[in-house]
Amino acid sequence: MGVRQERRAAIEADIIRVAREHLATYGASGLSLRSVAKELGMVSSGIYRYVASRDELLTRLIVRAYTSLADAAAAAHSAVPAEDLDGRWNAVGRAMREWALANPHDFALVYGSPVPDYAAPGELTTGPGTAVQAILIRLLDAVRRARRLPEPIAGDGIAGRAVGDLLTGDLFAGLDIDARTLARGLSAWTLLLGAVTSELFHQLGPVEDPEALFEWHLARARDIFLTSPGQEA
Repeated sequence: MGVRQERRAAIEADIIRVAREHLATYGASGLSLRSVAKELGMVSSGIYRYVASRDELLTRLIVRAYTSLADAAAAAHSAVPAEDLDGRWNAVGRAMREWALANPHDFALVYGSPVPDYAAPGELTTGPGTAVQAILIRLLDAVRRARRLPEPIAGDGIAGRAVGDLLTGDLFAGLDIDARTLARGLSAWTLLLGAVTSELFHQLGPVEDPEALFEWHLARARDIFLTSPGQEA
């Protein structure tokens, strides 16, 4: 990288740093290129040499947040032996909670309320935004191959029909997952995401031991798609 490229990369990093600080202070809807430029000592027009618009800046922040979360989840997941299916789920869930608690404004940006007048460009955000789910989809495939799916319950078929079209996506290429299994996985993911969200945004009010409550939710979510060892279906 030449000197000019290094300088540009350093300025773009500063823009992202200040933008994240403003995100924490003003929220996504209050993010302003003019304010970021002012804090960096730039003329307001100068920042457009590095970021074309507020929407582009938001997209960069979103991609950064998704990538950071996925890196944390992947690192935790890879530290668990492949045959430890319970451990793999727990590792991803705990990594997600820890990342959210350490990066609450980034979590709110990607999993909170939509930003008014902003539409995320799917070609840039879909890949990073589904990276954690991709890890869990591979886990779901391993659960099915290990014959550790729970016995069917009422409503599995209805749920499966509701989400079956998703199986045509690239995330499922080469995997042995049917619609009912996918519905189970999505239900577990929804409970995991809800457990993190409710703790981070204090939606349940004061909780004496939030970590213990999260662990209970994590175990109940696991029960949706994974039987205990020795209880293979």
